[in-house]
Amino acid sequence: MRIFWLDFNLAFRNVIRQKRRSAIAVGAVTFGITALILANGFIEWIFLDFRESTIKSQLGHLQIVRPGYHDAGKADPFAFLLPDAVPELETPGEPAEIKAVATRLSFSGLISHGEATISFIGDGDDPRQQTVFGDALQISAGRHLSLDDPLGIIVGEGLARNLGVGVGDQVILLATTASRGTNAVEVTIRGLFSTVTKSYDDAALRMPIETARQLLRTKGSHVWMVLLNDTAQTDPMLAKFRDKLQKEKLEIVPWYALADFYNKTVTLFTRQIYGIRLIIAIIILLSITNTMTMSVMERIGEIGTSMALGVKRMGIMRLFISEGVLIGCFGGISGLLLGIFFAHMISAAGIPMPPPPGMARGYTGQILVTWDIALESLTLAVGTTLIASVYPAWRASRMQIVDALRHNR
Repeated sequence: MRIFWLDFNLAFRNVIRQKRRSAIAVGAVTFGITALILANGFIEWIFLDFRESTIKSQLGHLQIVRPGYHDAGKADPFAFLLPDAVPELETPGEPAEIKAVATRLSFSGLISHGEATISFIGDGDDPRQQTVFGDALQISAGRHLSLDDPLGIIVGEGLARNLGVGVGDQVILLATTASRGTNAVEVTIRGLFSTVTKSYDDAALRMPIETARQLLRTKGSHVWMVLLNDTAQTDPMLAKFRDKLQKEKLEIVPWYALADFYNKTVTLFTRQIYGIRLIIAIIILLSITNTMTMSVMERIGEIGTSMALGVKRMGIMRLFISEGVLIGCFGGISGLLLGIFFAHMISAAGIPMPPPPGMARGYTGQILVTWDIALESLTLAVGTTLIASVYPAWRASRMQIVDALRHNR
């Protein structure tokens, strides 16, 4: 430890002595890490916002269904109905992790207005539970579902546009009942909604679950949607529910197993971040390698003198590597602080963004800097400068003492 402390002490003096060159190298690392933190933080915020919107507008954190419902339920939905009563999911005396449990009855059919008829996918929801799901399902016009208006429905903006209807218009819903017959109901469009997924809004509508049961002439529901207080508790609660409902022969499906569009988006953006990291790493490598090589060339006489006084080749190599690591530490810490500062400033102002492909609405972006992002950025800064210092340090350690001493004569 004493040897390493001495090496870093000498390395610090050499870095301070070469102010201009060291400042350029530290600046390159600083701005590279700042750019990485801002880009990574923006993507991380998109992941968080998209995840929570997907959970609250469509999926919930956990879905309790009959085994095989998500695979075969579209072909024979009435074979996978759940009971009317939802069992007690939380144990008395334990901390409350469940925010709400909502029942949902899914179906499909035809919606008609005037001479226009198109297909739809529908969900019967309990209006009393919708308030706890937040504003992920945004009502762009009109009002949300209400128990006081059992014949009032809400329709996706895309579906309303394709059908040519608006708030207050009356439409007819036609669906297949549980007895394989056909039933119809006349309802009024109470509101228009939008979610994060445009393809869903182009075909979806929602109505009070009791009205949906009357339309389908059935009881029960297809899904018990569990909304938790914290998304991080999804996996622990998943294991708990599987143990608790094992005798009921029910299947518990987490949200991420159903969020196909979200998962593909995360995969795409993650690859982009890897590309940004690679570009920044190459910039830092080239900058530090150039700086350390120039430092070695200017200090050949000093290296020869040190070796003549008994400093071993490994000591010379450690000294130059220590200088590179110090530059990486200075640049990494400066870049982290600068990145956090800009992240807060930009987040306070907001980043207006247009609707991305496949999404229904634009959003105001922010930058989320997490501990993982900070640690990854510092690791990248120190790691790349360490790697970049190895070759110049090796060249310095392989010099011949006589040639090094005669270099400046």
